[in-house]
Amino acid sequence: MGYAKTASTETRPWGAFTVLAEGPRYKVKRIVVKPQGRLSLQSHKHRSEHWTVAFGVATATVGDAVLTLTPGQSVDIALGERHRLENFAEVDLELIEVQFGDYLGEDDIVRYEDAYARV
Repeated sequence: MGYAKTASTETRPWGAFTVLAEGPRYKVKRIVVKPQGRLSLQSHKHRSEHWTVAFGVATATVGDAVLTLTPGQSVDIALGERHRLENFAEVDLELIEVQFGDYLGEDDIVRYEDAYARV
């Protein structure tokens, strides 16, 4: 079984994530999105994702659908599907993300829109 050797947290303009576990074809992250934070509208060439909300209320765009997810609810994002995560609340949003694929690097992101002018 693969576990993260040291759980390190990486910060982003929208919040932060911590890798909790990883193996040859999977990675598990704890993601915290600050109030009013939003990730870029993006897709991935090498992985699918599964998001489960632990605390707060998530607004998840998956393809053409915009979903409101509360604690215990989840959504699957297929490989290549455009998606975005947003937190319109006044408290942190916490979720668990499970990635599956043949490459799980942070550079596997195709950005279509980004509030923080990242490419």
